[in-house]
Amino acid sequence: MAEAGEKSPLETKTELFEGIPSSVCTNILSTARPMDIRSRQVIYFAGDQIEQIFLLTDGRVKITQFSERGTEVILRLCIPGEVISELALVPGSRHSTTAQAAQDCDLLAWDAATFEAAVERFPSLRCNVKRILEQRLHELERRFCEVSTETVAPRLAHGLARLLDQIGRNVNGHVEINVSQESLAQITSMASFTVCRILTNWENQGLLKLRREVIEIHNVPRLLGLCRTK
Repeated sequence: MAEAGEKSPLETKTELFEGIPSSVCTNILSTARPMDIRSRQVIYFAGDQIEQIFLLTDGRVKITQFSERGTEVILRLCIPGEVISELALVPGSRHSTTAQAAQDCDLLAWDAATFEAAVERFPSLRCNVKRILEQRLHELERRFCEVSTETVAPRLAHGLARLLDQIGRNVNGHVEINVSQESLAQITSMASFTVCRILTNWENQGLLKLRREVIEIHNVPRLLGLCRTK
């Protein structure tokens, strides 16, 4: 347990409480309730009214949308410490995305009205909510620009580079990303066979190694260099 004046591990690692005093964090956390979500369980669907705000404390959640043709696109893979709900500043808003557990997850959930009251009460929390919204909008704008202007190899390299920062783990001199090729295709808005072809080519060059549901990156500087390839 954290001593008085010190932040708990949850408070320290979440974007929601950055720069907020421990006493305020404790107050906000006291109004949330824990939830256990099983792998593949849908937390909310696109079109649902935003009735709860969710903070992921363990596991991984994918945020998706479906194209008019029914193709699933992964907009974001959320990791512990991230808010997985859409943070509506206007009451009555609806989700524009679907959130589904990619593995067993633990969440904290606030009723939307309770969370909105905390946002109004604590200006520092409101600033964090605005910053999170701005960061996610910026990320989507950057990805849209990549899809619109880059060829497939740099787009795939950018996608892997983002996953390195987000979920990469250093293991025996290389970095492992626990993601399937299918999910990687959905993240980068590419056909699965195209992703498979490029990854196999990079594996033959020694840049990475492919395993089931895992991609080992053995040359990070070279991967980052591919992001700049035209």
